[in-house]
Amino acid sequence: MAYLDNVRTFVRIYELGSMSAAARDLHISPAVASARISQLEQHLDVRLFQRTTRSLSPTEQGRIFYDGATRIIGAVEEAEAGVSAVTGAPAGTLSVATPLGLGRRFIAPAMGEFRKAYPRISVRLRLSDRSIDLANEGLDIAFFLGRPKDSNLRIRQIAQCQRVLVASPAYLSERGHPTHGEAIAEGRHDCLNLRFPGAAEYRWTLQTDDGEQAFSVRGPLECDDGDVLTDWALAGLGIAMKPLFEVAHHLETGALVRVCEQTPPVPAQLACLYIHRKHQDPKTRLFMDFMIDSILDQARDGGLAF
Repeated sequence: MAYLDNVRTFVRIYELGSMSAAARDLHISPAVASARISQLEQHLDVRLFQRTTRSLSPTEQGRIFYDGATRIIGAVEEAEAGVSAVTGAPAGTLSVATPLGLGRRFIAPAMGEFRKAYPRISVRLRLSDRSIDLANEGLDIAFFLGRPKDSNLRIRQIAQCQRVLVASPAYLSERGHPTHGEAIAEGRHDCLNLRFPGAAEYRWTLQTDDGEQAFSVRGPLECDDGDVLTDWALAGLGIAMKPLFEVAHHLETGALVRVCEQTPPVPAQLACLYIHRKHQDPKTRLFMDFMIDSILDQARDGGLAF
C-alpha cells in the first residue's frame, strides 16, 4: 500500500501543480507528500519533478511516469470496484462537488441519511459556484446547474431547473420594473453577477419571441457565492438571476419580485457529471442514485418546482 500511496501522491501533485495543494487534497501534510515523492524517486532512480522555492514542474521522466501511473491507479480502482460489487459492501472515499445553493439546500442535509445507509463510504463535499475540472481536481462526481462544457464526461440528467430574474420591491420602486431583457441590458439596471476566476463575460441568456438571446449586463457588485447575490437582491442592490428553488420562499413572501417576465431566463440543466470507467465504482453509482432521489423528494415535499 505504501507504493500505491506514493503513486497516488505523485499523480495529485502532477495534476494540481503544487505539493501543498496535493497534500490538502489527500489530507496529509506537505512533509509527508514530499517524503512520498522522495521515496518514489529513489525507487525509480529518476527525478520526477524540478523543484525551486517558487515552482514545481514535472521532468521528462515525470511526464512519462504520469501516463503509466494513472493507468495503475485506474486499474486498482476498477479492481476495488469489482470486489465491492461482489461483496455488496461498498467502501472508500468519494470526492463530490456541488454548487453552493444546491449543496446547502439538498446535498448536505441528506448526508446523514446517506451515512446511515452506507457507513463505510466517506464523502469529501466541496461547495463552490465556480467551474469545476473533474479530472484535474480529483473529483468523482460533480453536480452542476447550467450546460456542461466537457463532452468527455458522462452526464446523468436530474431535472430542468427553472431560473428567474428577481429584485426587491424597494429597488423596483426606485429604478422601475423591467419587463424584458432589453430593459436591463448594457447597464440600464444594476445586475448582480456571479463571478469567479475564468468566468465568461456577463451575459444572461433569455427566452425571447425570436428564440434564445444573450444580453450583456453590468452592475457595480459581483461575487463568487450565489447566496450573497440573493442577499444583495433582498437588500435592494440590484437584479439577480437565480434558480427558482433558491428564491421561491422570498417570492412567496413578497421580499423579492420577478422581473423581465416577458423574457424569462433559459432553464438550467440540473445534472451530475462523472468520469466513465469500464467498471463503474459501485459507491459512485450508489451516491448518485441516493442523492438524485433525495433531491427530487425534497423538492416535491417542499413544493419547489424545478
